[in-house]
Amino acid sequence: MKNVTGFSIILITGITILQAPPASGQQNSQPRPQRPQGQSPASRPRPKSAAPQTYSEDQVRDGEVRFGAQCGFCHGKDAAGGESGPDLTRSELIAQDSHGDKAGPVIRAGRPSAGMPAFSSLSADDLNVIVAFLHSQMDKFAQLGGGRRSVDPEDLATGNAAAGREYFNGEGKCSSCHSATGDLAGIGKRLQGLNLLRRFLYPSGNRGSNPSRATFLLASGQTVVAPVVAEDEFSVTVLDPLGARQTYQKSAVNVKIDDPLLAHFEQLGKYTDTDMHNVYTYLETLK
Repeated sequence: MKNVTGFSIILITGITILQAPPASGQQNSQPRPQRPQGQSPASRPRPKSAAPQTYSEDQVRDGEVRFGAQCGFCHGKDAAGGESGPDLTRSELIAQDSHGDKAGPVIRAGRPSAGMPAFSSLSADDLNVIVAFLHSQMDKFAQLGGGRRSVDPEDLATGNAAAGREYFNGEGKCSSCHSATGDLAGIGKRLQGLNLLRRFLYPSGNRGSNPSRATFLLASGQTVVAPVVAEDEFSVTVLDPLGARQTYQKSAVNVKIDDPLLAHFEQLGKYTDTDMHNVYTYLETLK
């Protein structure tokens, strides 16, 4: 237990539990109507550039580099959809664009309401080669056919919100840690599509406010709690009161790890596809 005795007592911060209001006090959520077959965006034919576009191989190559640097994080380096940006190889705007007449103004001004920044400082040459790359990618993907990598929110919202609320407050036990009017209020506005689905299935990216904590039982009977930085089968690394990292072998100390996200990971083995889509659709109504 070397170095552990140097810890000062750290208050254990629990997770605030806010119960969701009774079902009778919540707004009624009607099941979504079934969408006709073939209406999924993924099933529609890929668009192609409507107007003939003539660009050199060098322009397309330069555009690939500039697009990857400026736009690839959101839209993917191949423009087929990424972390938060849509699949531009299916964009009607690009399909109707002629040498940047429609895409150029949008790229320069951005779409702040959709989270897209403005690129007003792009030179005319840079903008031209980016447009060249986008048309090249659109036409290439149109020839290849097949589906797409990105997913639109409407593709996921196939569940029943009322059933999702019932699962949230009942069998899923989600309301034991979360509240529709507390920590989850407005989540349907903040997150959409895959970002919302990932948040409740794999919430590790939101661990900052509720980190795992290690509870050490000292030989003196004193209990010390510290935030966990890393853990594996054999050791645990924690932060001491001064912010320094301390690593301990589990075989040498009496330690218990409390991970507030453990219930999410355990739930992964219990969800059915119907449960997941119902909960997603319910969370989408929390705006």
